[in-house]
Amino acid sequence: MISPTEMLEAEHRVIALIVGAAPVLASALEAGGPVDTVLIGGIVEFMRVYADQCHHGKEEELLFPALAEKGVPLHGCPIGGLISEHARGRVLVKGLEEAAAAIQENESDVSARDRLIANLRGIADLYPGHIWREDYMLFPMTNKILSIEEQKSLYAAFQKVDERIGSQLIDRLVGFAKSV
Repeated sequence: MISPTEMLEAEHRVIALIVGAAPVLASALEAGGPVDTVLIGGIVEFMRVYADQCHHGKEEELLFPALAEKGVPLHGCPIGGLISEHARGRVLVKGLEEAAAAIQENESDVSARDRLIANLRGIADLYPGHIWREDYMLFPMTNKILSIEEQKSLYAAFQKVDERIGSQLIDRLVGFAKSV
């Protein structure tokens, strides 16, 4: 069995593939390249389902409450800041979706193109630091605070989140991330 934090770290490596593609896409758009709304739609789906429902869902619904039971405050550092970053990520993904929809309606919408670029850059700016804070602050703290039995229980609960989302959907999204 891998630990719950190892599961989350593995998810980070997949999320980092999309995050790494975001500035490349933004630069291509700034250079006048075409908007691939299918690709942007895939990124939106990936960020909503894999990054948010699957990954952030495990943290917000299960990990953070488990840590709170051990006395870690939900507000302030590190959990409060991470929750705030999750919310910021949701705003950026919504903005990405809205800008892509506007471009689909009117390819010459310069404002929508600028918003698309800004949201891609926002994702590229937000997530590397967020992932670092979780990998090097939150997860080591978690491994010290939760007993082996609590970690086993948390891992089982994480697996249930994956089951709820569905392994086929998760596998498809991982494949998408690797193809971008």
